Amino acid sequence: QVQLVESGGGSVQAGGSLRLSCAASGYTDTMAWFRQAAGTQREWVSYSSIAGTTNYADSVKGRFTISRDNAKSTVYLQMNSLQPEDTAMYYCAADDNPVRWNRAVDFRNWGQGTQVTVSS
Repeated sequence: QVQLVESGGGSVQAGGSLRLSCAASGYTDTMAWFRQAAGTQREWVSYSSIAGTTNYADSVKGRFTISRDNAKSTVYLQMNSLQPEDTAMYYCAADDNPVRWNRAVDFRNWGQGTQVTVSS
């Protein structure tokens, strides 16, 4: 079991930026970000493997950047050009061998979430 602690959420105006952090209590191969807006299902945002492979949902590609510091067991999500539709609770997830890196049910470890609110 890996403990995950997110930070960095907040409220910004459209076009602004935020940087989310997720610190893991131990080693984990794949770390990902998901988000869930009110009344919707949790959706995948991005993932990073310890080998450096990354990928993004089409809705955030070109605006969000995932990075990780393996020495600190921490993954970051730099979010630029934020839009109101990015408003959601953002969750960090981790697993050593998810079957699908873009499917929430395949991740066994989750953080408590950090709220991101973007106003127009």
